[in-house]
Amino acid sequence: MMMQKTATVATAEPDTLDRPADVRAYLAGQENKTLLRFLTCGSVDDGKSTLIGRLLFDTKLIFEDQLAALESDSRKHGTTGEDVDFALLVDGLEAEREQGITIDVAYRFFATSRRKFIVADTPGHEQYTRNMATGASTADLAIVLVDARQGVLTQTRRHSIIASLLGIRHIVLAVNKIDLVGFDQKVFDKIVADYGTFAADLGFESIKAIPMSARYGDNVTRVSDNMSWYRDQPLLDYLETVPVESAGGQKPFRFPVQYVSRPNLDFRGFAGTVASGTVSAGDDVVVAKSGKASRVSRIVTQDGDLERAVEGQAVTIVLEDEIEVSRGNMLVAPDARPEVADQFAANLIWFDEHALLPGRSYILRTETDQGNATITELKYRVNVNNFAHEAAKSLELNEVGVCNVSLQAPIAFDPFAVNRTTGSFILIDRLTNATVGAGMILHPLRRAANIHWQALDVDKKARAEQKHQKPAVLWFTGLSGSGKSTIANLLEKKLHAAGRHTYALDGDNVRHGLNRDLGFTEEDRVENIRRVAEVSRLMVDAGLIVLVSFISPFRAERRMARELMGEGEFVEVFVDTPFEECVKRDPKGLYARALKGEIKNFTGVDSPYERPERADIHLPTLGRAPDDLVDELEAWLKERGYC
Repeated sequence: MMMQKTATVATAEPDTLDRPADVRAYLAGQENKTLLRFLTCGSVDDGKSTLIGRLLFDTKLIFEDQLAALESDSRKHGTTGEDVDFALLVDGLEAEREQGITIDVAYRFFATSRRKFIVADTPGHEQYTRNMATGASTADLAIVLVDARQGVLTQTRRHSIIASLLGIRHIVLAVNKIDLVGFDQKVFDKIVADYGTFAADLGFESIKAIPMSARYGDNVTRVSDNMSWYRDQPLLDYLETVPVESAGGQKPFRFPVQYVSRPNLDFRGFAGTVASGTVSAGDDVVVAKSGKASRVSRIVTQDGDLERAVEGQAVTIVLEDEIEVSRGNMLVAPDARPEVADQFAANLIWFDEHALLPGRSYILRTETDQGNATITELKYRVNVNNFAHEAAKSLELNEVGVCNVSLQAPIAFDPFAVNRTTGSFILIDRLTNATVGAGMILHPLRRAANIHWQALDVDKKARAEQKHQKPAVLWFTGLSGSGKSTIANLLEKKLHAAGRHTYALDGDNVRHGLNRDLGFTEEDRVENIRRVAEVSRLMVDAGLIVLVSFISPFRAERRMARELMGEGEFVEVFVDTPFEECVKRDPKGLYARALKGEIKNFTGVDSPYERPERADIHLPTLGRAPDDLVDELEAWLKERGYC
């Protein structure tokens, strides 16, 4: 979902391989080594990039030309005086070097004689928390760096919580820059105690604390002579031996379908990557959403057919039967199926500067599936300082919470704790297409599992035909004082006189009953429109012409209301009156109070109004009488068969 920096460095292996047998033995040895994925994280300027650079340098994993370039770059961009600035090995973007910070996620691949590694260097700045979550999403272990002078900071806690939510169970607490506090054991012990108290409830299996100086290499690859009080493993030894074997092969078979391959009439295969488990030719499989069963006839790759595919392999699976399997579905083991539901609870990390608003519609995207989704309830927010669960109506930038999610259609998934690949999702803003949140599914919500649509003999079409009209919602939007209610009221009078069946929903009137519990915060405004849109849909189903007169300041909610209706059933009417004219009219005296600061969150004053970009009907009101505007509206409706 975002750009990532990648590079490959040499492995700590013999320089020469003289015979083919040596090459084969070397390759076999590499194949049999275990792989550890880890990341460095923590607060800004704690030395994450420097640690990785030092680790690579001390293990002789840097080519001579890279070292020469590093020395040159250190003179130009370095922050360590005359010393080599190892952070520049991974801080490759020009903006990173100019500011001396990490912005993007940088990946490095390397190997020692005992293990292969993929390390992700992630940024410490709060505004790049989403990049840290990206790096943590595939890691087995996290190195949480702490500046010995600063101790455990808010971002240290936030990154640790995110690591816990993303399934990381092994932590290295790297107390860095220990040289700047005189290699003091008391400082180290206090930081370890503080972190242990905070992390006690995060579910980590192990927390390994190591005092180090990444700049000078103390306890990075060798035990330091400067700390006689620490005689445990240095960092590299621990990374080579920590037990984090993958259990993906033992998990149930999951194969998210990414693409249906149909190059000709004789071939139909389903392309994707095995998310977990294994599959062999002849195995029985089930389509997750439909429950239809079949058997694997072939496992196809570019290099030929396979008898067996394992976790992480990209293959094309051909089935014996012509059953429907589309992108976004999954092939799974018959005796261990995933959940299929349209509601679930999830942990959520919020990335956007605009707050998460329950009730607002977002696009939810999983590994291969996507659909419209709404946060129906924010259960609580997690306080990153003490892990307390706090009541909240929204999530701000970089906050973490637990919520309930509702989708328009069911998806197949596993709880994140069971399967990272099939249990994670992102949320995308419907207007900007920006990724605004990342989620980890906890469990399905069963409360609606026994609710089904009841078939009725009298439907919307029958009700509309009886009334000799085309049901629709006329959604009047505009600033307070623009004339929405006046125009809607006059139009309803004309439609009623013509024998049409109508109902008017006015913003002020609805707040006396249905929405009397809502205020005027951004969160309450979203819920206000959601409820009115649902009521409007029911009235359209009754065959009515519904006139909705609401400021409805946000495009996202107006779009949500439109998508609830059928084709042609939502007509957005923009009553376009300039702000200055609305202030001049001020029929209820609200602008005067808002401009004095007596009313907060007033649209147009201290709360935004997002003008419609493509309203169905645009009504500029300056210099025009309300009756003329109503005549224009009525003519538009008659021309299109609404009345």
